[in-house]
Amino acid sequence: MQTAIQLIVTSLQIGAVYILFSLGLTLIFGVMRIVNFAHGHLFTISALMVAYSVPWLAGNGFPVLLAYLTGAAIGIAVALATGFLIYIFGFRYFQRDMVGSFILSIGLVLLLDGVLLKLFGGAVRPVPEVLPGTVNILGATVTTQRLALCFAAVVITGMLYLALTRTRLGKALRAVSIDHEAAMLQGVPYNRMAMIGFMIAAGLAAVAGALIAPVSIVSPAIGADYLIKGFIAVIVGGLGSVPGAILGGLFVAAIETFGGFYFDPTSATIAIFVLVIVVLLVRPKGLLDNG
Repeated sequence: MQTAIQLIVTSLQIGAVYILFSLGLTLIFGVMRIVNFAHGHLFTISALMVAYSVPWLAGNGFPVLLAYLTGAAIGIAVALATGFLIYIFGFRYFQRDMVGSFILSIGLVLLLDGVLLKLFGGAVRPVPEVLPGTVNILGATVTTQRLALCFAAVVITGMLYLALTRTRLGKALRAVSIDHEAAMLQGVPYNRMAMIGFMIAAGLAAVAGALIAPVSIVSPAIGADYLIKGFIAVIVGGLGSVPGAILGGLFVAAIETFGGFYFDPTSATIAIFVLVIVVLLVRPKGLLDNG
């Protein structure tokens, strides 16, 4: 029983980051109808900035927690600036163009891969422990850092859901996602909504990267694995569905955690792809897509 609780808690920790990452992907697709493969690089940029700035700040007399918060703010700001440039000089010209955006995003992936390797090198970098200690939850041991990560992800996900369902901006984004032409006829500025949706997605990726940095080994390739898992999550849940992204992220994390423990990581990865195949056969638009 204790083992099961430990695995559930671990899968929730992993799923928290997958959910944040997946929400960005599904928001971009819902509003702009494009697939952004460069989304993982915004995650990576934020994590790298945290990994490089926190040790430097801590070495210059900053308390570790303050150094982390400062590094996270820097990482999120740099990732948002990168996302803004990507949108202004790239994706705004390919809205609702799956082929054009696909080609553009592949080119951006190659460009950003080269830039990140040039700037940061290929070495991995750990982040000093920010919140030491562990917490016991129903017999399962959780590090304070991972518990804080999970709590932050839940709060951000809840805030996003409330914003999309209760605020005027959220309703405009949902209207654009459902039918952009009808929304424009009602006075909703589509281009502005597309930019706002893209930047919210970039912010979610940046926050996820900043949160994962203290509990992971950061390298310029860290975003690739999360990008694959994020796409799997939104495919399982339903492209453009916020609840679907949450459900898909939890599914992927659970299979990865339980499969890796009872079998091995390779079998868990195969099981994740089998899940995708089954879902596509039974529900081609995803589990929670009502279209």
